[in-house]
Amino acid sequence: MRNSKNEAFETIYRQHHPMVLQMCLGFVRGDKDTASDLSQEIFISVWNNLDKFRGASSYKTWIYRITVNTCLHYVKKDKKVRRLSSSEIENQTSIIDTEKTINDNIPKLYNAIGQLKRIDRLLIMMVLENQDYDSIAEVIGISPVNVRVKIHRIKKRLEKILKNNKDE
Repeated sequence: MRNSKNEAFETIYRQHHPMVLQMCLGFVRGDKDTASDLSQEIFISVWNNLDKFRGASSYKTWIYRITVNTCLHYVKKDKKVRRLSSSEIENQTSIIDTEKTINDNIPKLYNAIGQLKRIDRLLIMMVLENQDYDSIAEVIGISPVNVRVKIHRIKKRLEKILKNNKDE
């Protein structure tokens, strides 16, 4: 007979695994194997702490925090994360032209995101996850207006990174 913790975990996993994997991909510059390992580590942490979840926030917010903390710990611990050279990045002048362009250029986008500061990586990954500014503000601990300003600046920085890689 299945217990309620197993059922709750399976539901949480199904609902949040794609988001967690995408966040991990952003932190590890598109390295799918490392992102998969990190997402597994995150869900082990979710499982181990599920009984401690107080409900002060949504599961999504709680899992975002676990994801961010796990990824930041990984980045600090493993300073040897491979950086792709600019010669590996194909020409691209815009981050978001069409959905097809995004899908075709995800590795290049993750590489560009990987060049951002850690907090900026977190913010843009949440935007890519279609999080609203209020949710992002809650996770990050800043105002929604500040989130909006930071996101605008991050997009400009990503455009500059992609353009500079095109020119090299």
